[in-house]
Order: sequence, then structure tokens, then C-alpha cells
Amino acid sequence: MTDSVGLALTRLTLTNFRNYEGLRLDVPGRLIALTGPNGAGKTNLLEAISLLSPGRGLRGANFDELASLGATKSWAVAAEVATPHHDVKLGTGWSMAAGEADGGAAGRVVLIDGHLQKSSGALGAYVPMLWLTPAMDRLFAGPAGDRRRFMDRLVATFDPVHAARAGAYEKAMRERNLLLQEPRSDQVWLGSLEANMAEAAVAIAAARLSAMEALQRHIEEQHHNAAFPWSTIAVDGEVEDLVAAMPAVRAEDEYRMLLADSRGLDRAAGRTLRGTHRSDLNVIHGPKNMVASKCSTGEQKALLIGLVLAQGHAVKTVSGVAPVLLLDEVAAHLDSTRRAGLFHALATLGSQAWMTGTDDHLFVALEGQAQCFHVEAGKIAEIKRA
Repeated sequence: MTDSVGLALTRLTLTNFRNYEGLRLDVPGRLIALTGPNGAGKTNLLEAISLLSPGRGLRGANFDELASLGATKSWAVAAEVATPHHDVKLGTGWSMAAGEADGGAAGRVVLIDGHLQKSSGALGAYVPMLWLTPAMDRLFAGPAGDRRRFMDRLVATFDPVHAARAGAYEKAMRERNLLLQEPRSDQVWLGSLEANMAEAAVAIAAARLSAMEALQRHIEEQHHNAAFPWSTIAVDGEVEDLVAAMPAVRAEDEYRMLLADSRGLDRAAGRTLRGTHRSDLNVIHGPKNMVASKCSTGEQKALLIGLVLAQGHAVKTVSGVAPVLLLDEVAAHLDSTRRAGLFHALATLGSQAWMTGTDDHLFVALEGQAQCFHVEAGKIAEIKRA
């Protein structure tokens, strides 16, 4: 791919999604600002877009929670996407009629150019996507699982297959956990599951290390031009340490033996205690040489924005295509200088960026550069300025 501005959603269609009974939105712009009161549906729109990537979207909600109130128990999201090579039509939806347990995950359908896909993992090859939400403002001070999911989202923009590997690992781990609870576990089947886990875990760890090293190199090369503080990042994980220290085949053997030796402890705990599902992302505020979790809330948010922007540039450098960015309330607590820095960085990146805010004035500096919409009660109207 060589066209750095060749990826964007050009039309978005929602059916019975959250507070949108029906919506068709044409989007010719690169920068999109959505304004309106709290509860109007701005974040719902970003959530719908996020479901055009692998996984459960930016809220991580169960699919049975997404249907409009009073509607039939189903929803759908579709988009026409311009890419450097060709346009593609992406769609996903859910129906209670086809759903089962676990939030109705089995009832989800994914279509690419009208062709049914096995899982949402197929979407990763078409729209690399990153997002920031207010819930992530304390990411560095929160639980490791939140940082791990953030890291894996960064990795997936480099490596679309990453989400599928993580899914395979989680599936094998769930089956192993269940098998360990049986009075007489099938040892052969346990060994097979542990071999599958080891293969997936080493691939996950290798992808994380490679992606974070690429991001760190980009930060070091470009941080003097950045509008937000630069950072030092590192993956903290037992399997990642193995992968860094030895060939992949040996790392698989080491982790597989570790799992076998840990069966008793894992059986007692009712879960797998060691593996890539326990890894963490360590971040240090570069200019202050301070662990991110010790920084102020404002500094943590600035670090987070800086990481996402740096990842966008790193992905663009490698693939020629900047990922789509979903930035929920990102400008609300930035001063005018930082807001200007954010808008300049987005324009330079060339990414399609969807931003939300309660006040129109937050995006005044983008006049003439962004397509602005007012959102209220699930209705959207473009703001035309004289």
C-alpha cells in the first residue's frame, strides 16, 4: 500500500443500533466532528464504527445489549470503505434468533462484499482502527488487563492476524480450565490443548514484542516533533521474556512444560495462572522519566494521545495507510494549545479521525478542515457554517 490517505469510511448505515433506529451517513471528509449533549448518541456512533473491526468494539458490550429499545432483537452496522486498492463493503449484525449464551456472540454475522465470514477476525485486514474513550483516561493506573487490551489493539493495526491468534489462545485456555476441573482429566487431551496454547502464546508474544519495538523506534525518531509527551514502552510478560531469550520452537516447549507443571495450581485456582493473558504494558513518561501510573490524570491522558498518534504514524510508515481513529471526548480537557497540537497532528497523519464533544467551540479551530455534525436524540445534521 502506498496511498497514505487512501483509507476512509465513506458511508455508514445503522439499523436498530442503540438509539439509532435507522441512519445513513455519507462522509466525504477526513476529519469528522460530532457535537451535541450528553446522551445524544455520539459515542454510540463511534461504537458502531468500532464493530467493523475484530472483537466487541470500544465498549466491549454484549451484543444483545446493542439493539434499539422496543425494536426487534437484532441490529446491523454497514459501511462503504475506500482503500488504496479498491472500495469494499463491510457489514456486521446480530440477531437473537441466532444468538446463544455469552452475550449472543454466536448470533453475530460478518459480511465482506456480501460474503459471509467465519468470524469478526476477517475485518482486521480491511480497516485498522484505534480508539480513545474517557474510560481510558486512567489506563496506566488501572488493571493490567486494560493495558493489555490496549496493547493488543496497537499490535493488531500492524498485524491483522493478531486478534485471531488471541482468540485461539483464549479458546484453548477455556477448554483446558474446564478439563482441569473434571475428576479424571484426559491427559492426552490436556497435552494437546497445552500444545495449542503454547503455539498461540509464542506467536502472540512475538507479535507484541515486534510491534512495540517498532513503535518505540518511531517514538525515538520523531518525538522532537510531537505535540504530546513521548514515552518509553516495554512489554512485561513471562512468555514474552522466553521469546526474547530463545528461538520460538524452544519457547513453545518451555511454556508447554510450564503449563504441564502448573496443572495442580491451576486446578486449585480454577484458572490458568501463567501465560500471555497475564502480560502487561509498561509505560514511562519520557520527558519526566516517571512511571505513567504516577503521573497526573492530565499527563496520563496526554501520554495516551501521544501513543495513539505515534502508533498511527508508525503504521503509516510501515504500510502506507494510517489507521482510522475514534476519539471520544478527546479534546474536552485539553487546553487550546494542546487542542491545536492534536488537530495539527491529525491533519499531518492523514488518518480519518472521528471526534466527539459536547460543545461546538472545541472544534472551531478545524473550520474548513473538518466535516461537523450536530447529534441529538439519535438524529444527525451537518453543521454548515457561513
